Parts: sequence; C-alpha cells; structure tokens
Amino acid sequence: METVSERWAVVGGGMLGMTIALRLAQQGKQVTLLEAAGHLGGLADAWRLAEWVWDRHYHVILKSDLHLRSLLKELGFENELKWTETRTGFYTDGKLYSMSNVVEFLRFPPLSLLDRLRLGVTIFYASRIKDWRKLENTPVADWLQRWSGTHTFEKIWLPLLRAKLGEGYGKTSAAFIWATIARMYAARRTGLKKEMFGFIDGGYARIMEQFIEVLRKSEVRIKLSCPVKEVCSRDGIGVNVKFGSGQSEILDQVVLTIPAPTVMKVCPVLSQVEKARLSGVEYQGIVCASLLLKHPLSKFYITNLTDPSLPFTAVIEMTALVDRSRFGGNSLVYLPKYVSAHAPEFSLSDQEIQERFLSALENIYPHFHRDDLLCFRVSRAPHVFALSTLNYSAHVPAQTTSIPGVHIVNSAQIVNSTLNVNETVRLAEQAACALNVNSKQAELSYGNVPCESGETHSQLVVGPG
Repeated sequence: METVSERWAVVGGGMLGMTIALRLAQQGKQVTLLEAAGHLGGLADAWRLAEWVWDRHYHVILKSDLHLRSLLKELGFENELKWTETRTGFYTDGKLYSMSNVVEFLRFPPLSLLDRLRLGVTIFYASRIKDWRKLENTPVADWLQRWSGTHTFEKIWLPLLRAKLGEGYGKTSAAFIWATIARMYAARRTGLKKEMFGFIDGGYARIMEQFIEVLRKSEVRIKLSCPVKEVCSRDGIGVNVKFGSGQSEILDQVVLTIPAPTVMKVCPVLSQVEKARLSGVEYQGIVCASLLLKHPLSKFYITNLTDPSLPFTAVIEMTALVDRSRFGGNSLVYLPKYVSAHAPEFSLSDQEIQERFLSALENIYPHFHRDDLLCFRVSRAPHVFALSTLNYSAHVPAQTTSIPGVHIVNSAQIVNSTLNVNETVRLAEQAACALNVNSKQAELSYGNVPCESGETHSQLVVGPG
C-alpha cells in the first residue's frame, strides 16, 4: 500500500522533470528535483540580453497546444495568453518572399503553378493522415519527392530538411514531416486559417518563476547545482543516488529525464539491450544566437532559408510576435543552426559565430548594419531532439529499466510528434500516470548483479516468450 513516505527523485529540472515532479507530489509522494545547473528550466530557461530578460531559445504557444495551455492555466496564467497573427518569409535565390497566406502561396515565384499545386496537395494530404506508423518505413526524402516532385523537393523541401536535420535527413522517416505539418495545420485550424502564435508576457522567465513557486508549495524539494554521478540499486532495496560532490542519498524510486548518453553514464549497469537502445538514439543539437537589434530585420516572425551555405538555418524575429516596447523599442532575433550532437560548430567560439552570423545577415538584409547590434549571445545544446529514424517507434528506450526503481522518461520517447514544449508536457503527464500505476503493481522477480561501486543492483529476469 502506497504511503506518503515513499521517496522519489526526478533527475533533470527542465519542463519535463518539473512537470513530472509536480504530478508525483500531487500523488502524495515525497519528491526531490535534482538539477545539475544552477537554475531550473532546461531548454525553456531564460537569460539576460542587455537590460531585458527573455527566453534563451525561441518558443511560441499554439492554440492547439492543449497540454501546455492546461498547465499554464494551472499555474495561474489562464487569462494572460496573448495571441498575435504572424507572417512567414522565404529566402531563396537571393530574394526574400512572403508566404503567409493562400494567395501568396499560389503566387510563389520560385515554383511553377504545377509545383505549387503539388506542394499544396502534399501538405493537405499529410494533414489528413491519421496513422503515422505507416510512414515510419519510408524515408522522408522518398515520400516528399513522390508527392511534391523532384523540383519542388530540391527547391523547398531539401533545404528545409537540411536546416532542421542536417545530413541526418537521409536517415529520417516520413513520420517527421507528418508530425511537423500536423502541428502547424492544427494551429491554423484552431486559429481560423490564420497563423496565430501565443506567448506569456515576460516569457518563460515568468513561467519558470511561477512554476517553481507551485513546486515549493507542493513540497517538492529542489536541489540545484547537484549533478548526479551514478544511480544503482542498493541491495535490491531502494535506489542509491551518488552525486558529483561525493555524497549520496537512498530513495525508493528515481526518474531520469536526462538525454540518453547521460543515462548510460550514470547507469553503467543497465543491460546490453537497454544500452543498445539508448546508444541507438541519434540526437540533433542546436547552436542558437540571440541578437538584440536597434531596428527590425523584416515583418516576418520566421524566415525560412533555402541557401545551404548560410551559417544559420532560419531567422526568427520574436518582436514580430512580442511588441518591441517589451524590449525598449528594440528587436529580438534568434538565429538557430541545427546540427548533429557532435558537430564542429559546438567548438566555435562566440566571436567566430558572431562574425559568421553577422556577415550572413548583411548579405540577406542590405539595410542591416552592425551598428544596430546591441547584444549577441550564443546558446549551445547538443541533445535537443532525437531523429525520427526509420521504424523509430520499435526502438524507443523503455521507461521501465532493469534496475529496480529506476525509470527513464526523456524526449527520445516522443515518437509521433516533433519536440516542443506542448509535447514535453504531454509526455510528462502520461509518464506520471504510468509511474503511479507501476509503483502500485505487484513485485517482479529479480536477480542481483554487481554495481560498479561494488554494491549490488537487481536486474529483471526475463523468461522465454
């Protein structure tokens, strides 16, 4: 019978870990939230740009983001969502085009009428697909060429795939483009065919501040600057969590929300099957620059770039969504570059990235001058999302591990959508329910296996069939 004395730890203090910690506490568990950094938030944290604080990475809320909106309501932001109709740009062949509505779509000069019609049919058909699993066997490039044609694929789809997936697009299934189109199409349906994006005034800095307050009121113990070194079973009774400081703590259950490579480091005694699944996850990372400018670059929230020689893969003008008065009349721009987790871009200095990015901006926007720059900061995150490789759902790391009381819940388990805050919250809600059910189930049969530290942990014995 479950009691309030059951002790849980959630490792990783991003939106995923914070949401799981809150739900577990609401189930009556004693919860400790462990975060290696000196603050919570993960990819949804914020930082200072000159005099202003805003998100470290670009985020928007869609009207179809029901899980996130429900959480925001619970945090007290029910009436604070602000909605703005935004526009989309396309930079191709050295020219900037608007592609924000049906008329502009049908008139898009770089494509012939037939190409535009095939592109429209591709998007419409993808939005109507219900069973995404049948797309997992097909490479995304093959599927898009079949429906949109070679010219449209090379002109539009290939640059966009490379922008988000790098050369990893060749390993990615058509389920990826389905998920991307499905989310944006759902947003337009909910937004009455308009591209309506939402935000909370103050950004995720304010959301995090309120979330932390709710966690504390729910009696979640928060430990920052507390990296976990190792997690293993303690004689089959409880879970031993060892910290980088040399200290340790015994808990009943531990939930790891950290990336797959980090899971393998802190859980060296996972089974070979588990390690194979974790090592099989291929991550895309991001190098993202935040720029505060005196003047806006364009009227578009997002400008898609089809030139592979550019050092960044899109231009996100946040102040096309959030009023510039929020930043003293200045413009906030994000320049993301999606790369593999081991890409050389991660070794570039901030100065090298700044020079490359500003030079490219000068080529794209002739009116841009470096004197407009007020602040330039670079964020690097090597493990942002997992590539939707062929048949990915059959190889996803399981949430229950062979170490009794140790569970894995991370973004690699998002298999039928793209990574965004709404899907992160959805995963957390589903996992918290499953963890609550699993903790009440009858005990399984275990066998003891030595831990690297010399203690023992228990490995699940799986019989035939």
